[in-house]
Amino acid sequence: MSLDVSFLTWNIYRGADISPLIDPTPAAVTQVFRQFLATNFPVRAKAIAREIASKKPDLIGLQEAEKWVLEIPTFSIVTYDLIEILLDALREIGLHYEVAALLENPNALSQGLHDSNGNKISFLNRNAILIRKDHGLKVINRQVSHFKTMFDGFLRGWCAVDVKVDGHVFRMITTHLEPLNPPTRVGQAQELIDGPANTDLPVIITGDLNSTPNSPPYNILITNGFRDVWNAVGEGLGLTCCQGADLLNAVSSLIIRIDYILFKNGWKPKEAELVGEEQSDRTRTGLWPSDHAGVSASLRLKVHHDHHHDESSDESSEHHHHHPHHKESRDESSD
Repeated sequence: MSLDVSFLTWNIYRGADISPLIDPTPAAVTQVFRQFLATNFPVRAKAIAREIASKKPDLIGLQEAEKWVLEIPTFSIVTYDLIEILLDALREIGLHYEVAALLENPNALSQGLHDSNGNKISFLNRNAILIRKDHGLKVINRQVSHFKTMFDGFLRGWCAVDVKVDGHVFRMITTHLEPLNPPTRVGQAQELIDGPANTDLPVIITGDLNSTPNSPPYNILITNGFRDVWNAVGEGLGLTCCQGADLLNAVSSLIIRIDYILFKNGWKPKEAELVGEEQSDRTRTGLWPSDHAGVSASLRLKVHHDHHHDESSDESSEHHHHHPHHKESRDESSD
């Protein structure tokens, strides 16, 4: 028998270019927050939800799923939780997802910076895995970890879930590798291989790897047995990055491929497509859904009736469980 599982990975864009915050003057903080407001995530979330609805993936890996906070001392605290806003937008169109794993990457920018209006602005970088509710998918283990390899003090990392469906278990990992420093990305890719990807379970890595095909981080993953679903079944170049920071560029500026769904151990890829890359995917106000296209894929999990996975782990466990598992017999198309 076989089992089809669908995945989506999407860097949903924090909503602003944060490079002005290298020197976080009040004017720079105001400038960045204005751009965040202008790229209007509540409106973009509806476009992102529409794209998700077109695929209805079982699991979604999100990068730059930030939480922004505007603290007005004389009034209140205003929170923009990009995950909650997206989950609400999905619910509005009848799709029910929940957070299966969440990684928070606090840094100096999440402590609160003074703007030029007498307020404080903070944002928290996060990655998340969403799982579709009521579809027979049960999270039996979750792991969340920061990379030891980092650049300039900026925490990054990965989150992973072991999911049981129809009595069979697979692992999904999502990550966002360091954007600014190539040697750091190499170290982080190796940490994935030595850490959550070091399993006999059928495993999927999704994420923004900030690395083009055949670059050193990509090659580390491929030489360790991962295959690129886009290379297997995607059509065209699969370019995913990047639209302009205002999300208003007339002509799409997706010119590189850095977002991936990779697979290992007993998967057979069926199809892969981009989402959010067409002019018709823009919001009514002209914004691209994100500065990245998302990547969606469906894969067939080849399963045998003689598997019996350990069910002792429960949903709240944060540590690693080893599931008894033997190697799948695989045909050439899924090595």
